[in-house]
Amino acid sequence: MPMTTDAVPSPPPVPAPPHLPPAPAKGPRSAPDRLLSVLGAFDLEHPALSLTDISRRAGLSLSTAHRLVTALAEWGALERDDSGLYHVGLRLWELAALAPRGPALRQIALPYLEDLYEATHENVQLAVRDGNEVVYIEWLSGRSAVGVHIRVGARWPLHATGVGLALLAHGDPEFQEEYCAGPLASFTPYTVTEPARLRRMLADVRRAGVAVSSRQVTDDALSVAAPVRGPGGSVVAAVSVVVPQADAQVPVLVPAVRLAARGISRGLGWQPEKGT
Repeated sequence: MPMTTDAVPSPPPVPAPPHLPPAPAKGPRSAPDRLLSVLGAFDLEHPALSLTDISRRAGLSLSTAHRLVTALAEWGALERDDSGLYHVGLRLWELAALAPRGPALRQIALPYLEDLYEATHENVQLAVRDGNEVVYIEWLSGRSAVGVHIRVGARWPLHATGVGLALLAHGDPEFQEEYCAGPLASFTPYTVTEPARLRRMLADVRRAGVAVSSRQVTDDALSVAAPVRGPGGSVVAAVSVVVPQADAQVPVLVPAVRLAARGISRGLGWQPEKGT
């Protein structure tokens, strides 16, 4: 990942609550379901698994797991190391690179993210929405930036982050209402978990064009985020900068974040209406 010369990796972040593999469905399971359950056995806390581990976490018999793992390994979706443990294979990375909301979006956005980093020397993030969660697809961080609990590919609930609020505020009204109805996970005493308050926050985001999330994930960080629009004007991603809460100068950060979001949007083919 291209970074500025003084940008170095932050200490390993505290991971978000693990996403446990779904419980085995009652009744017969289809072949695609069994195959996907093998891939779903891997996550941040379990990047390397034995065949027995895969069988247990996928809810499959050992013989079925062996057959599916062998097929996935032959295709390149899984790889087996010298110790006998399985890892996600590069073939899946090749497929993921074709996703329009993944590496393709990242490639267009990266110059603007780097400009935002140069202007702030703080954590800069790019994220998209997947269901009820925000997924980070790029992250730039500097030596003195506040610690954040993310990595590329990490997921967090929409209401707890700046990028998540920016994405949720521009989602379908029906989806917003369903999400606001909860339950809303809490990570600090400042995490917004009251549906009425969250609805007011989303209205403020739409009115201001930016989202500000203060101390919702950690009690020392503040995030300013802005929506990124696609060719048709719909919001497809969000960009943010995360700074120490104690030193946050929101009025200074807002124009910089808006400029980055606008640049990425133009790169994606968005054309603003005259006068905007």
